[in-house]
Amino acid sequence: MQFSISVIIPVYNGERFIKKAILSALQQPEVAEIVVVNDGSTDATQAILEELQSKNSKLKVFHHKDNLNKGRSASRNLGIENAAQNYIAFLDADDFYLKNRFENDRNVFQKHKKCDGVYNAVGFYFYRAATTLEIQKNKLYTVSQKIRPDFLFEALLSGKYGHFHINGLTVKKSVFETIGTFNKELVVAEDTEVFWKMAIKCQLFTGVIDRPVAKRGVHDNNVFDDKELYAKYTIKMFETLVIWCSNNQVAYSVKDDLLKWIWILIYKQKNKLIADLIYWKHFFFSQPQLLFTILSIKYFPIVRYRQMLFPFLYKRNIRLKNIL
Repeated sequence: MQFSISVIIPVYNGERFIKKAILSALQQPEVAEIVVVNDGSTDATQAILEELQSKNSKLKVFHHKDNLNKGRSASRNLGIENAAQNYIAFLDADDFYLKNRFENDRNVFQKHKKCDGVYNAVGFYFYRAATTLEIQKNKLYTVSQKIRPDFLFEALLSGKYGHFHINGLTVKKSVFETIGTFNKELVVAEDTEVFWKMAIKCQLFTGVIDRPVAKRGVHDNNVFDDKELYAKYTIKMFETLVIWCSNNQVAYSVKDDLLKWIWILIYKQKNKLIADLIYWKHFFFSQPQLLFTILSIKYFPIVRYRQMLFPFLYKRNIRLKNIL
């Protein structure tokens, strides 16, 4: 399979950054086309795109019907739908690639014939003033060591070995036939959900993790600074992922791990027991394929409260069960 890449860039009011993003993709010899989805921009983004498009046939621009703003998931999905190449990479409109972005990816795909995707380190580029601490803290967004494909989901879920960013990911287009596309219900954390689906169902290999292959733009309007928004949608992401796993014959242990993290996030909210009972009822009764399983009993709030309050008894019971 020829290593030819479609780069998908969703953009909304990105007049300040979009040209730099596109030019950084154009300089990569492996990139056959750049698929930009203008997500209802009201600034000068479209004029910039038209100017660049007139000078380079690799640039293709798409819009949602009636030029509506539909968000990152819908925009990336439209890009995937219109991508003509066998490999796909993503780039956010306020970010940019570095030189030789895809050189090592090609080597990894050639070396591992069953490889579905490669993930790499991404750095940071400050468009605003930054403190010394911020600069030191934000050097690389990456996993900290090479991870076996069959261990990747567990590693990402735990966070023990770090994470990877969408700008550092290259995948076969066929991956989306396996896992589906981006979840339009998620305003944020939609990329994490896709990464974890890939880790569960596909073979993703570690690429370059000791230096960046791309840079994230840090400025005053970054959505990743909105902690309340992420708190809301992180739980929702876990919920939709559990449902997806249940509908796609994913192992019990994966669903169990995801539900465990949902419980931890809810427990941290310090709700009253009645609120947790209502949540349990709403979630499990809306998913009969989960309701009639041991998981609905295991994560029933009263059972979970007992486990949290008396962990030593619970662990002792588990040990006895294993011995018997």
